[in-house]
Amino acid sequence: MEISNLTSFHPDYFILIGIPDMEKYHLLFSFPFCIMYVIAIIGNSILIFVIGKNETLQQPMYLFLTMLAACDIVLSSSTIPKTLCIFWSHCQKISFNGCLVQAYFIHFFFGMESAILLAMAYDRYYAICHPLTYVSNLTSSFIVKSFSFAVSRSILMVTPFIFLLDRLPYQHSNVIEHTYCEHMSMARLATADILINVVYGLIIAALATGVDIILIVLSYVSIIRAVIRLRSSEARFKAFNTCASHVCVIVLFYSPAFFSFIAHRVGHKYVPLQIHILVANLYVLVPPMMNPIIYGVKTREIREKVVSMFCSRNTRNFQE
Repeated sequence: MEISNLTSFHPDYFILIGIPDMEKYHLLFSFPFCIMYVIAIIGNSILIFVIGKNETLQQPMYLFLTMLAACDIVLSSSTIPKTLCIFWSHCQKISFNGCLVQAYFIHFFFGMESAILLAMAYDRYYAICHPLTYVSNLTSSFIVKSFSFAVSRSILMVTPFIFLLDRLPYQHSNVIEHTYCEHMSMARLATADILINVVYGLIIAALATGVDIILIVLSYVSIIRAVIRLRSSEARFKAFNTCASHVCVIVLFYSPAFFSFIAHRVGHKYVPLQIHILVANLYVLVPPMMNPIIYGVKTREIREKVVSMFCSRNTRNFQE
């Protein structure tokens, strides 16, 4: 067990060991991780470019999707490059401050994505349940306020994590059994009582993510009730189809995140550490990879713009 200068309050650096007891499989894991990360970066970049370039897509739903894509890029980029360095070159050291920054980015952009998913649910609610007032309610001012709310809430709720971690002494071990730094993985190394960290984490999960999920569920209950009342089966199918992609993204985003959250706090004695770490990596990889694919396949406007963009480029290259 490697230990740095632990006679001081904080270690000089932490050691991220990757997936414990599976070091011989690190190279094998690195290939799907790298492929998923590249797909996530390319897919979300294309999504941002296509929506930003086409004025016909300058609508609330697509603007929220642009925000989601940007968050996906940052969230995956804050973890996966370091993970691949661990797998490929055993570059396991990360400075104490670097670990804090990485933890901050992960929790900050997770909170951002949750707030954006809530705004997207609100958008679908108004589009289906109150179509006549959609344009008057979902204005550019509302989009700016939604973005400002997402950023402000993340700052207010995540910043205390850093102070709670910085106050703790780390005088026994600096080895983190994970591929990246996060709040509880750091707190468990402390040689002091971390009850405040645990309680604050639970409060934030309940007040932020928990409330987001409840409001999203309530919005979709209203949507389902409104859709069922539609007389035309074609109209019902169209309404459900517009929500299908958003529901898929919600399930992909929250499922692995909550598994990781529960495993950290109450399930670490029952969930194998290797499974926990793999799932924790999936929640920063799979949603960013799948979101542009889901929206590209399920949303006709985006699909057509992407196809036309590549077709026009191929035509120009052929003519040249």
